[in-house]
Amino acid sequence: MTKTIILCDCLGSQTVDAQSVAEATGLTCSKMFTHACGAQIEETAALMAKGETMVACQQEAPLFRELAEEIEVAEPAFVDLRDRAGWSDEGSQAAPKMAALAAEALLPTPNERTVDVVSNGACLIIGSGDVAQQAARDLSKTLAVTLLTPTPVDTSPGLPFDSVSGTLARATGTLGRFSLRIDKFQQIIAGGRGAAAWTPASDGALSECDVILDLSGETPLFPAPEKRDGYLRADPGSQTAVAQAVLDASTMIGTFEKPLYVRLEASLCAHSRAEQAACSKCLNICPTGAITSAGEHVAIDPMICAGCGACAALCPSEAITYDAPPVSSLFARLNTLASTYRKAGGTNPRVLVHDGEFGSELISLAARYGRGLPADVIPLSVSALSGFGHAEMLAAQACGFCTVSIVLGPRSERPVLEDEATLARAIAGRDAIALIDVNDPDALSDTLYAAEPGAAVETPILPLGSRRQVTRLAAQALQPEAETIPLPAAAPYGAILVDQDACTLCLSCVSLCPAGALGDNPDKPQLRFQESACLQCGLCSNICPEDAITLTPQLNLTDAAFTQAVVNEEEPFPCVECGALFGSKSTVERIMEKLAGKHSMFANPQTARMIQMCDNCRIQAQYHSQNNPFASKERPRVRTTDDYLSKRKDH
Repeated sequence: MTKTIILCDCLGSQTVDAQSVAEATGLTCSKMFTHACGAQIEETAALMAKGETMVACQQEAPLFRELAEEIEVAEPAFVDLRDRAGWSDEGSQAAPKMAALAAEALLPTPNERTVDVVSNGACLIIGSGDVAQQAARDLSKTLAVTLLTPTPVDTSPGLPFDSVSGTLARATGTLGRFSLRIDKFQQIIAGGRGAAAWTPASDGALSECDVILDLSGETPLFPAPEKRDGYLRADPGSQTAVAQAVLDASTMIGTFEKPLYVRLEASLCAHSRAEQAACSKCLNICPTGAITSAGEHVAIDPMICAGCGACAALCPSEAITYDAPPVSSLFARLNTLASTYRKAGGTNPRVLVHDGEFGSELISLAARYGRGLPADVIPLSVSALSGFGHAEMLAAQACGFCTVSIVLGPRSERPVLEDEATLARAIAGRDAIALIDVNDPDALSDTLYAAEPGAAVETPILPLGSRRQVTRLAAQALQPEAETIPLPAAAPYGAILVDQDACTLCLSCVSLCPAGALGDNPDKPQLRFQESACLQCGLCSNICPEDAITLTPQLNLTDAAFTQAVVNEEEPFPCVECGALFGSKSTVERIMEKLAGKHSMFANPQTARMIQMCDNCRIQAQYHSQNNPFASKERPRVRTTDDYLSKRKDH
């Protein structure tokens, strides 16, 4: 059944081209409402009762959900055509954008993986003075509160919360599972008259809690404290901040759903091999410390992960992928927006990438009180702005967007976005990516209206596959004449240069390469390299005993990148006894040079000659040598029946 979109001009404040939306999306358009959420709500309800609907209004979504529940029909879908398109100085030209936004809203939303987090309401408040005491009293009505002060305070037993004193030496965990260690720990002794007495101080007291409210005004307990679930922090000098923190803490009891933001495929991780360090990009960038080293791969604590997506954007092997939603969903949205915009008659669209909080609010304020967005700027809300890496930037351009603008939010990992934008510009061969760092709606509009739109790619791509595959496909579309594109340092694509004079073909790099980019030839001494598989993790150059390998960041767009090229080979060495080929000539000659006549085990020509033998011949020569280390004393004679009988006295 065709879905019906309920269109409204919002009291005549916007122009909506219903025909363009219908032709480009296949949706059935309702009549043009003027006040669908108010005076005409009965007509809206009647239309919703007839079948599946989509409401072109995000602001009144709660009202329409309640209406659907009241009339017992399925909840409608929603798309915001007003703030993102209709309310604009160029609103009359926004028909292609409206069609694109409506088509994007039709795409299915992947189900989010979650895990339940249980908070029983045990709350630790850290602070001193009247502010902390009052916060403890307020929260004790809802949570089980313990107030931790740096020194014992003059108080009395019987308060509605527990009071302890000490220094918080360690805090780990997250909502529902904080673990604490307190030094100089003291607690109130119940009983007695007058002021409370305290127990003697002791170190190493261990405890657990579900929520931490930090009113100390000191250094945060965790990195990126605003991203740590269950950890609330406020300036004790700000009544407003303290009141908000107390209110937030009071709601943190019960069972919550924690999204599982990323997936980890440990077998693909290029963190290390044989205790040799390689890629640590995710470890270096994770703001919350959720990623730790676990031997040859990394480990991710999903309870601490805040879902910024930076690790997925930087991971060269795609061992870490963003999963809320997966990147394939984002590629599909980009393609749908660009293709529908063209289908509706638009040309050279621009995409504006933003987060769902700060960016959405900025756009709404610009639409309501300012110039709004230009007609050719299509907003794209993403759940993890820092996860919008070079692959996504390139995919947007290759799908048909002429420029990609990203609105930086207060919590965005800016170094990641800056580095990924630099890499994307190098691969695309054009400066079509802009990072917009503003917090004023008018400044956002002015920046977009002042920007000069470029030209979209002539032949758009269909972005299917992994991030590395889409990057390569996009690069070929954006630079059709290029064969090899030089890239900045630390790029996840590239080749290696092998110093053939230094390389001994020991093949240690082959055995440790995590991506299989390096290989050997079982029939002859060769080192082979497949550029498309190389992650530029640096493990081969780190492990090479001769320092013969150098990384070369680049992107080879030819088919040669998928073949194994010989980067070093040598003449094999024939065994001096049987003639069988083994090892490389330079290796055997180098060993002869270092050991023959210079080491006690190879002091004479006979033993030195064994270096030039294959495995079988070397063992044979060693066994039959005069000073055979495998030889033992003469074996005893086998005893027979006659031997036993000869010793019997009765025989």
